[in-house]
Amino acid sequence: MLANYFPVLLFIVIGLVAGGAFITLGSLLAPSRPYEEKLSPYECGFEAFENARMRFDVRYYLVAILFILFDLEVAFMFPWAVVFKELGAFGFWSMLVFLVILTVGFVYEWKKGALEWE
Repeated sequence: MLANYFPVLLFIVIGLVAGGAFITLGSLLAPSRPYEEKLSPYECGFEAFENARMRFDVRYYLVAILFILFDLEVAFMFPWAVVFKELGAFGFWSMLVFLVILTVGFVYEWKKGALEWE
């Protein structure tokens, strides 16, 4: 039983070792030249360590929600693609309906200007 999971364990160990090696090499070999622009707030427009109750633009929430929505679409498509042959026509048409609904929603938010950043 354990022999069946050995390739998975080996993959995890190799991934951890490679990730650790790359992070260590990057921190040892990369030049460290901080300057004002590099240390300034990135994209969010406010300092990273300020009052947690301060107001900021709601568009950040909107972009995050839209990203999660379309990221989940892809997450649903991977298992569907794996068992596509077993699902047959019903599985194909079900996914097509799912994608059409998401596409209609995407076109609606595009037309409403939800994706526009002023």
